[in-house]
Amino acid sequence: MQKIIYTMQRKIRYVLPVVFLMAVSCKKALDINKDPNNPATIAVSKLLTNAEKNLGVSVAIGGGNRGGLSQDLAVYTHQLTQRATPDQYGVTGDDFWIGQAWNGIYLSTLNNLDDIIVHATADGNMKYAGIAKILKAYSYSQMVDAFGDVPFSEAGKFKTDVKYPKFDSGKDIYAALFTMIDEGIANLTASGANILSPADDDVIYKGSIAKWTKAANTLKLKLYTQTRLTGNVAAQAGALLTANNLINSTEESFLLPFGPNGATDDRHPGFNDYFAGQRGNYISPWFYEIMRGYNPNINTGIVDPRIPYYIFNQIKSNATLGAPIEYRDGAFVTIYFGSVGPDRDRSQQNVMSLMGIYPVGGRYDDGAGGTATSASGTGAAPQRFITYADRLYLEAELIQTGVIAGNARAKLQAAIRESFAQVDYVVKVVTPTQAVPSLIGTGVDTVYAKKILANFDLASADKKLEIIMTQKWISNYGNAVDQYTDYRRTGFPVLFDPNNAAMAPDHKVQPPANGDPANPGNRKVSVQLLRPFPQSLPWNQVELETNTNAPAQKDPSTFKVFWKP
Repeated sequence: MQKIIYTMQRKIRYVLPVVFLMAVSCKKALDINKDPNNPATIAVSKLLTNAEKNLGVSVAIGGGNRGGLSQDLAVYTHQLTQRATPDQYGVTGDDFWIGQAWNGIYLSTLNNLDDIIVHATADGNMKYAGIAKILKAYSYSQMVDAFGDVPFSEAGKFKTDVKYPKFDSGKDIYAALFTMIDEGIANLTASGANILSPADDDVIYKGSIAKWTKAANTLKLKLYTQTRLTGNVAAQAGALLTANNLINSTEESFLLPFGPNGATDDRHPGFNDYFAGQRGNYISPWFYEIMRGYNPNINTGIVDPRIPYYIFNQIKSNATLGAPIEYRDGAFVTIYFGSVGPDRDRSQQNVMSLMGIYPVGGRYDDGAGGTATSASGTGAAPQRFITYADRLYLEAELIQTGVIAGNARAKLQAAIRESFAQVDYVVKVVTPTQAVPSLIGTGVDTVYAKKILANFDLASADKKLEIIMTQKWISNYGNAVDQYTDYRRTGFPVLFDPNNAAMAPDHKVQPPANGDPANPGNRKVSVQLLRPFPQSLPWNQVELETNTNAPAQKDPSTFKVFWKP
């Protein structure tokens, strides 16, 4: 009997620990407060890529359900036309693209950047914190430039005590952004642990602290230039230019790379029109005519060599079309802004001209035509935030307006050349399947610049600024937030105005079937009176309806951003 009891005790001794371990394991497995698929914290190296990508998408021209601020603003700045709400300046707070951009920046970009800043700072990973602050400053600058006042001081993932953030003035936000950029630059080179250093997870600069510092300083130069009408920025801009720790080459440009369609669809959002069931982005006739040399007031008679890189025509110049179209000039087919003509809404799916290899990674126009498909390009064009060309145009503006000393003509000449080099760079990263000739090295950039500069030499001071800003507008094709900002700040470039009788004489007659090069600038089209040009975008209506501290919806035609007196 004792032997039996002893044997049972031995079994209990071994069974009980096993039961205990099983109980603990079950407790861990059933712990409903810890979801392994939704961790409370994520490594900063995993957050950075997502934040950068979402920022690029949120400011890009889009298609399908991807894209952001440039989708509407490219129409407002008359590089694209659409049949949707941007036409006739009709965007409201319910607009899809405003909602996409608002949520993309606040929820998908800024929340991730705040997460990086908090946790990277706590862990001593200051390079990550510095990059995140620079990206955060750029994100907020774009929001202010587009909307004016936006949530800032009380907004953010870690403002847990504020459920409904107030809208701060754009002026106050800008002041805070300069401080934020300086903190970011300091963080990049801070001594200390720096346990982690960004590399491939930083898809913009691959962890290059030197390039991030230059991008940050160039962002400051941009913001100072944009505020030159509200205060004297000569000292600040001059100091940045003297130090010259700025973007100094095409390869140093601040941009987000997109890739081809692979395991994930990383193509530029604007490439969607190449395979969309219903294409929606038309090229503005106003933009085309200025590049073609038809406009009687700017670049008259000067054909821009970048046209086949910018615009892909699905038809050949001598093609016969079965149905009437609203605007055609040889192979170029599109619709007018503000049109109410009978041919405006006819299907142009397979005849309309599309954005080219620049800026969305589409097809270079070699004259062969062909219906666009997803195989017509790679979609791997980058979204440009601030380029080297932009930096040169900023300098030209500052010199021409007397903010700093220098030679505006020489700076404009350098900017034009760099704008051509920028196209070559985009073609290279797109890796097209077709043969695409280079611009730099062929002399076409020199010939074009010589003609533009000849006009510049004969121009008044105001006209010289118009020439600078028009060249910047052409170069910035695809990056519409800055175009929108530049136009409201300077009044240039001159944009299409159907209300102006000199631009559309009778508002009734349809244009000729093949354009009218013999009578440039005198197109005739049926249009209606338009709303006033919007001085800012309306706020996201969902934000206004859910945020009790939000203001009432603005009147976009009168609500100015602070940098415009």
